[in-house]
Amino acid sequence: MEDDSNHFSKPETPNTMKAEAEAEERDPESNSSLSEPLLKRNGTLSSNPLALVGATVSHIESLDYEINENDLFKHDWRSRSKVQVLQYIFLKWTLAFLVGLLTGLIATLINLAIENIAGYKFLAIVGFIKEERYLSGLVFFTGVNFVLTLVAAVLCVCFAPTAAGPGIPEIKAYLNGVDTPDMFGATTLLVKIVGSVGAVSAGLDLGKEGPLVHIGSCIASLLGQGGPDNYRLKWRWLRYFNNDRDRRDIITAGCSSGVCAAFRSPVGGVLFALEEVATWWRSALLWRTFFSTAVVVVVLRAFIEICNSGNCGLFGTGGLIIFDVSDVKVSYQAMDIIPVIIIGIIGGFLGSLYNHLLHKILRLYNLINQKGKLHKLLLALGVSLFTSVCQYCLPFLAQCKACDPSFPEVCPTNDRSGNFKQFNCPDGYYNDLATLLLTTNDDAVRNIFSSNTPSEFQYTSILIFFTLYCILGLFTFGIAVPSGLFLPIILMGSGYGRLLSMLLGSYTNLDQGLYAVLGAASLMAGSMRMTVSVCVIFLELTNNLLLLPITMIVLLIAKTVGDSFNPSIYEIILELKGLPFLDANPEPWMRNLTVGELANAKSPAVTLSGVEKVSRIVDVLKNTTHNAFPIVDQDVLVPGTVVTGATELHGLILRAHLVQALKKKWFLAEKRRTEDWEVQEKFNWVELSERELKIEQVAVTHDEMEMYMDLHPLTNTTPYTVVESMSVAKAMVLFRQVGLRHMLIVPKYQGAGVPAVVGILTRQDLRACNILTVFPHLATHKEQQKHK
Repeated sequence: MEDDSNHFSKPETPNTMKAEAEAEERDPESNSSLSEPLLKRNGTLSSNPLALVGATVSHIESLDYEINENDLFKHDWRSRSKVQVLQYIFLKWTLAFLVGLLTGLIATLINLAIENIAGYKFLAIVGFIKEERYLSGLVFFTGVNFVLTLVAAVLCVCFAPTAAGPGIPEIKAYLNGVDTPDMFGATTLLVKIVGSVGAVSAGLDLGKEGPLVHIGSCIASLLGQGGPDNYRLKWRWLRYFNNDRDRRDIITAGCSSGVCAAFRSPVGGVLFALEEVATWWRSALLWRTFFSTAVVVVVLRAFIEICNSGNCGLFGTGGLIIFDVSDVKVSYQAMDIIPVIIIGIIGGFLGSLYNHLLHKILRLYNLINQKGKLHKLLLALGVSLFTSVCQYCLPFLAQCKACDPSFPEVCPTNDRSGNFKQFNCPDGYYNDLATLLLTTNDDAVRNIFSSNTPSEFQYTSILIFFTLYCILGLFTFGIAVPSGLFLPIILMGSGYGRLLSMLLGSYTNLDQGLYAVLGAASLMAGSMRMTVSVCVIFLELTNNLLLLPITMIVLLIAKTVGDSFNPSIYEIILELKGLPFLDANPEPWMRNLTVGELANAKSPAVTLSGVEKVSRIVDVLKNTTHNAFPIVDQDVLVPGTVVTGATELHGLILRAHLVQALKKKWFLAEKRRTEDWEVQEKFNWVELSERELKIEQVAVTHDEMEMYMDLHPLTNTTPYTVVESMSVAKAMVLFRQVGLRHMLIVPKYQGAGVPAVVGILTRQDLRACNILTVFPHLATHKEQQKHK
């Protein structure tokens, strides 16, 4: 499969695998009751190691979040002084500070660039409109947007396919334990920054919020590993972070910083990471992520003060804030709860409908993008042309409205921003639809959220605005540019919220701007299924505690309604991309299946002896794709007893460590166990963290093949094990919560002739879609449980 076969590769999705299993391998006795044996498998438990990361097909592996407690690790841990432990803690906080600082600076630069590029573009359009050169204005507007989109699309298609899209699904998968190749590289970061500026400045219906989350995560990853792969710093202190476990923590802080930079909401950023993307959490991580977001807020606030003095070109006072509704006066009565409930119900329904339609469109885009890079570019440019023509031409359909002297702002205005744009209207009149369409998306949100303006917008203008952004919100996401889902959903939600307030008229006392805020919140909950983080983000933006009760009601209702139809939009994208994400809740039928039955559906586990022949190790590495091997010793003397001939499960050794041992020529002329000093002279803990080396890159001579290797010092002696009678549901919960890559299955009964290891479970083995390919009758049980 080619690397540029973009976006959602249908043959590789779990839905397709499940459909094939049901259609082609359905068991004839699938109508039997749950009391009958479950071992009616078809074939062998297998998985697809490919998935879409950004816009490129990649080979997927799991991450090692488990601490590898081998002899070298134990020696390194015991030898650490108090000063080194304090240094490790200090460096964690230092990296958290740097993540917040750099994310805040880059977010400021992105906003600065977007505001100035888009500002000069709209000022030029105003000049064409004043001279009544409408066609020239259309050509200029469309041409500039076309070039900006072309720059963003070319960068993503040709240089960093992983920079396309929001990046949040891949980050969510990474924090769940899935390695996403090239997702956090320096090239991806640069393309994400420049591409976001180009795509947002082009007026496409997408936001910079999702890309900012990805940018913050890229910064965190690069800092944690000491820079790009080709120019990585080898400082001694960075060795502490040369593991997946610490890198996961710092990327979580980067994710929180990105949300904070987008919404200027530090607590909301922390809660977003906790609620939406992080699988594993602890109190120490909470404090560090909060510290990072606090640094981001300080940086943003400092630049707001600088730009208020007019030193940032066309950068406005609100440029660093997506929307600011802090001036909304919230006053409501008991009867106003009814329209609030209606907003929640509509938001949940529209959010689930949006998820359903976007799922279909992304599959359609897959057929287009599979044809090659040129088709990806043409798709992005086609969407740009359609968007530009609609934004420029539709305001001509609106009727001009006379300015009211009571308006709080200047009316009319011909500046790049403002709430009452004159456009093609005579003096003293303004075009309300141009106010919403011929401006940046951030300004459009601020305008439609404006309070104390009940007569500013016409019903037809809001209807056109809502309809247009529903269409653009569906067809813009999925093209090969950096894009975020937050802003399109906010625009759609605010449109229907304001529309609903106009329909209710005098039946409600709530401000129309407040209806727009509640509409945006409800649609975010209905599509993304986020509640706590969205509630806090809106609370921090409005700075009004009186808004909290009705916002909570709207979010809870919208999420409940949306959950009754389909999963969240990010879960849908994860499934389409084929990323092996483990959900928090196992399927009910998994409790009727044991891990021993899963092990029987797999090929037997490949085990090695504690002192193994080199030829055997090389043969295993070359002829298998396993990433870990159990170390089993025979005829062992049980410590503290006189019992001999026992079988010992010494632990689990990683493929990467075996390759490192071969590279280091860790060979013995005779079959014996080594001493501690021999191992410590040959290896160190930092070297064992490297995983880039492949077995094909290691040369072993014929004479060396006849020698031996002592694997005991490199073996993780404390792997997580489960008994073969444990249910798959329970094993999946343990696997996910601990963050494992491998789980050993040990026999329930001990005795002569009983193997020490029944099998090994990996992430792919615990996915419902893979299990159903082997046990297809469980799908029927699943449907029966739904109908009960």
